[in-house]
Amino acid sequence: MSRVFSGIKPTGHLTLGNYLGAMRQWATQDQYRSDALFCVVDLHALTVDHDPARVRRLSRQAASLLLAAGLDPDLCTVFVQSHVDEHARLSYVLECVATDGEMRRMIQYKEKAVRERERGGSVRLSLLTYPVLMAADILAYGTDEVPVGHDQTQHVELARDLAVRFNQRYGHTFVVPRATSPAVAARVMNLQEPTSKMGKSDDVGPGIVYLLDEPDVVRKKVMRAVTDSGHDVVHDRDGRPGLANLLEILAACTGGDPAELAGAYDSYGALKKDTAEAVVEVLRPVRERHKELCADPGYVEGVLRDGAEKARAMARPTVDAAYRAIGLLPPVPERVVNAAR
Repeated sequence: MSRVFSGIKPTGHLTLGNYLGAMRQWATQDQYRSDALFCVVDLHALTVDHDPARVRRLSRQAASLLLAAGLDPDLCTVFVQSHVDEHARLSYVLECVATDGEMRRMIQYKEKAVRERERGGSVRLSLLTYPVLMAADILAYGTDEVPVGHDQTQHVELARDLAVRFNQRYGHTFVVPRATSPAVAARVMNLQEPTSKMGKSDDVGPGIVYLLDEPDVVRKKVMRAVTDSGHDVVHDRDGRPGLANLLEILAACTGGDPAELAGAYDSYGALKKDTAEAVVEVLRPVRERHKELCADPGYVEGVLRDGAEKARAMARPTVDAAYRAIGLLPPVPERVVNAAR
């Protein structure tokens, strides 16, 4: 079986975009066809100004929602990044392989650094280097596939480049991973700004549907979605982005094809109503299961504890091998230390 790794960052409440673009595929496909690991990448949430209590709260919520979405700890490994030291251990080694130019070319760094400066804040060094930590997340497990949205493919390419470079310089150590993405709704857009991704970090706004939104809230947001000029219903991502976003969401919820669905409607109102109901029904079992999990926090904690143990056992041999390959002296076994005294 191929090995799959993917993670979700607890920087905001998880959204419909997270579910349709990633989590649902993890639950319905990836955990069955592969040796899969799914991680709450909480260390990545520290790259910008944050409230520590909120990061902890959102990390617990993200873990619960991964399970509510259908991830089965008997089929896959679910854990929190900071619970496995090998991520941070490998990240520094890979920083010694990466270059400053590579980091500064990362699109997300450029965009986030500009936003941070516009707010009058300072840009943390970790914002520049976190793509290396992401590479460490991937490479530590001998990952073959990384299911990601289109905006994250550049980071997977960096992981590939670092793996190849390390292998060439220090000997074969890492599997070279590849990015994969679902064909439909790989990138769900903001309902009010359909040229922008529906991002969880925004945290407020009528254009974002959260997984835990009440059904009436979901309906209101979808019914108020921005559409485009004109009256005919067509699927045109470039020319009619608002309409295309609704069609792609409906297609992802129902298993249809966006272009074919467009032919079934002669008004925006009918499309919005059907899309709203489809979203409500898709999210209903997730919300119900999440409520059950919240009533049993010990179960979630047990899953994360067991998941971290499994992940640690998988990652440690690769990270230890990377340490040896790059020239670090292995630690002296405890029994040798005692014998020398």
